[in-house]
Amino acid sequence: MTEPLAAFFHQRADGVFVGNDAARGPWSPDHCHAGPVAGLVARAAEVEVGPEKMLTRLTMDVLRPVPVEGVRVAAETTRHTRSVAATRVTVHDLEDTLLVQATTMHLAERDLGPLPSPMLPSPAFDEATPGEFAIGAARHDLPNFARLLETRYPPGHGFGPGPKMIWLRTPDLVAGEETSPIQGICALADCGNGISWNLPATEMGFMNTDLTLQIHRAPKPGWHASDAISHWHSNGIGMSQAVLFDTEGPVGTALQTLSLFPAG
Repeated sequence: MTEPLAAFFHQRADGVFVGNDAARGPWSPDHCHAGPVAGLVARAAEVEVGPEKMLTRLTMDVLRPVPVEGVRVAAETTRHTRSVAATRVTVHDLEDTLLVQATTMHLAERDLGPLPSPMLPSPAFDEATPGEFAIGAARHDLPNFARLLETRYPPGHGFGPGPKMIWLRTPDLVAGEETSPIQGICALADCGNGISWNLPATEMGFMNTDLTLQIHRAPKPGWHASDAISHWHSNGIGMSQAVLFDTEGPVGTALQTLSLFPAG
């Protein structure tokens, strides 16, 4: 029987979050993939606001690489009314250097009964086949996000350049804690550039400097999918955009601004 994958992070007694192997990114053995970090941001915001409102938008600026060795995360409320809440979240390293700054929006949910909405089916999960994660080779040999997570491809999609769909299943965010539905999809939300790259990472770097995640329905736990495309330009700037799904249908979108740079 396969052992469950360790959570992305474990939390020390002093509140510091330390990255496990699955949190390590593809670019450096010492730094986290930004997806699990986005999960920490969502976690802090959800704890700050409380369960009565749903996180509907997270915008995160990645100012510096986030070390695996440990970070501190803090959230503060900037607005809280009956229907809307907003927060500011920061991530600092152990020397108190600001690494990530983010804002979130949260809305109160209402029971309005059935409403008309376009029906967009999820990619065919039952027909999806296992494969290596879409980004391919990392720039180091240590266990990392891309090597450890479970990946499946719907029919007509597979490893290679260009737009594609994948299914991904991630571990818990923090060891010993229940991961909320939105925390659980954050890692996939930050994968659009790694899913829909136009040249391999061994030839061209395509790091994202930010992430904007918008959620219109809380995802069901388990497998989540991304339908992603990346736009690259000769000025060294690009963008990735993705529609996110659970097995019942679409749940939101993710946008990333990309910094492009030759490998080597």
